[in-house]
Amino acid sequence: MELPNEALLLRIYISSADHQGATSLFVAIVHAARDHNLAGATVLRGTLGFGHTKRIHEGHLLPFSDDHPVIIEIVDCPDKIETFLPILDSMMQSGLVTIERARVLHYGREKKGGWLKRTRNQFFGTLYDNPPGN
Repeated sequence: MELPNEALLLRIYISSADHQGATSLFVAIVHAARDHNLAGATVLRGTLGFGHTKRIHEGHLLPFSDDHPVIIEIVDCPDKIETFLPILDSMMQSGLVTIERARVLHYGREKKGGWLKRTRNQFFGTLYDNPPGN
């Protein structure tokens, strides 16, 4: 799956204690993103944080008392992110969602090689095609 150079980053801030039914909310969101053919999702576990309630969320050694911050990041084209927002809205009780423009430099694996050169060219233009002194 190829992403355009210009995409959107959907970032979702929730707590590991949030659930949708018997399923952790972050797991439910990742499955929903996959079911709606989004390019991918990554879940990041925070050590410490707080939100609008000012209650501190932090991880503990005992898993049954765990309440740490969780961030889910999804990058895809604007149309797919916009289509996913109502689904996400129906799943969330609380949390924070941000959307940012993202410049995608590389996605997927290519067997052709030259990934570093293509990435440099996407980011810096053709500056690296003809380095000084050659």
